Amino acid sequence: MSASSSPLTAMHGTDLLLWVAVPYICLAVFVVGHVWRFRKDQFGWTSRTSQLLEHRWLRWGSPLFHLGAFAVIAGHVVGLAVPAAWTEAVGIGEHTYHTVAVALGSVAGAAMVVGLGMLSARRLLAPRIRTRTSSSDKVLFPLLAATVLLGIAATVVHNIAGGGYDYRSTVSVWFRGLFLLQPEPGAISGAPLLFQLHALTACLLFAAWPFTRLVHVWSAPVGYLRRPYLVYRRKQAAPAYDRSPAAPARRGPAGAKASR
Repeated sequence: MSASSSPLTAMHGTDLLLWVAVPYICLAVFVVGHVWRFRKDQFGWTSRTSQLLEHRWLRWGSPLFHLGAFAVIAGHVVGLAVPAAWTEAVGIGEHTYHTVAVALGSVAGAAMVVGLGMLSARRLLAPRIRTRTSSSDKVLFPLLAATVLLGIAATVVHNIAGGGYDYRSTVSVWFRGLFLLQPEPGAISGAPLLFQLHALTACLLFAAWPFTRLVHVWSAPVGYLRRPYLVYRRKQAAPAYDRSPAAPARRGPAGAKASR
């Protein structure tokens, strides 16, 4: 294909900036940032738990957010990375996929929003948590909230209240093109504004990822499942000693004189 017939040459400069340059810059920061963080800040590679400072909000907010996030991520992987032709090939029609995706995505999104709301309120209302909130958290929480709320708004406006929007023919094509090194900015430039804003905030979230507590996602304690048991006490009790003043001094198990 000649340069004159390339789809990129026919695109406006703004579209090239938003849907080609910005995503690739954010992906580069995502990769390089993780390498830098791992080499320079391994002791900070943690979620910085604050459970000891406040646990009532955390008890419900954290499970709701994490379970909802896992389900939302799984739905995005299927919706963005898997072409519609593949799901149709296994017998899942577009109508069935759309109905299931909207139903499950709404439940998962609601759980994620409630959980994130509780965690954010905890940061604002609990004095001990608020004073220990880092600068990265002050960037992460608003950015994460914007990404989640824009995704929920796009689903509600266009797929629940509206007549439905097939993002798999536009946003998904653009997303897969980035990783195939065949960017198609035109596939998303005509998408509704809410979907565009959701995609942009997601790119910024990936760029901020290595510098926030989100890095703990890559440190799941899988090794804990095969870790050997820790022995805290002997099976046989140590011999009892007569600690009365009249009792003679006796030797301990290691040969040292037992103190009285």
